[in-house]
Amino acid sequence: MSKMVAIRVPRNMRAKRELLKHAPKLVENGKKMLILHGTKTSAVLNDVLADFFHLKRDHAVKYTKKNDNIRPFESGGETSLEFFSLKSDCSLLVYGSHSKERPNNLVLGRTYDHHIYDLVEVGVENYKSIESIESYAYDKKLAPKLGTKPFFAFIGEHFESVDELKHLKEMLLDHFKGEVVENLNLAGVDRIFVCTAIPPTTVYMMHCALRLKRSGTSIPRMELVEVGPSMDLVVRRHQRPSESLQKEAMKAPGHAKKVKNVTNNPIDGKEGRIYIPDQEVSKLTLTSDIKGLKRERREAKKNKEHSKKQKVNPE
Repeated sequence: MSKMVAIRVPRNMRAKRELLKHAPKLVENGKKMLILHGTKTSAVLNDVLADFFHLKRDHAVKYTKKNDNIRPFESGGETSLEFFSLKSDCSLLVYGSHSKERPNNLVLGRTYDHHIYDLVEVGVENYKSIESIESYAYDKKLAPKLGTKPFFAFIGEHFESVDELKHLKEMLLDHFKGEVVENLNLAGVDRIFVCTAIPPTTVYMMHCALRLKRSGTSIPRMELVEVGPSMDLVVRRHQRPSESLQKEAMKAPGHAKKVKNVTNNPIDGKEGRIYIPDQEVSKLTLTSDIKGLKRERREAKKNKEHSKKQKVNPE
């Protein structure tokens, strides 16, 4: 007989607020990236994971401890990944490992409801780190700033025709695009990822800063300056989600029911509007129990008594 999992009820408001942060929302929070190390990693992979964390440091969690029991593409080997995803509340995964059969191996993954959704395994070649380019290529003022959003340029028709490259394109976009926003200030878009497809299953990814130059017109001329990291990603294996799981994950939530006469103000919070009908004073019935009338009667009575006394006792 299977053991029932106890549901833990929050005992105070602080614990309740923490549970609400992890609960499903109509508009979800930005996706966070979880970076993990395998049993053995090379110096190249350590630099790759460090640079990925540097690019996503505002929405990333990095574990430096080695993990022995993670096998992403094997049955039962994904349990640890799902556990760490639930623990850190991250839906994007980056796992690095190194072996003789698969040197400089990098696994990019996504989760749905903290269960593995899809995976792409790539090999890293011709890697250039941020530190190696900083020393001779560009000014540190061009380094990407915290909270900025990048452009993406995918060059090559193979991103649409080859299934492996198409899957890798989706994975790269989801890992590095940042939060979804409604309005965007172009001054905050200061970098670009240039991905070039090299047949059959290789992608050259280069991270560049955008430098604005004078062009003699109102539209400035853009110049790309390589700031790193840059690398060749060779697709080795990939795992698509099942049709049922994909259909469930793609469901769009219905719009929340609009409450009449209630608005949300970012400064004052929730505000309500109350409609009161026009008062017709002429039709109102005035009773004799009004305090103002009682006061007037007392004053009139005093004045009447005072006038009688004056008549009785004339001077």
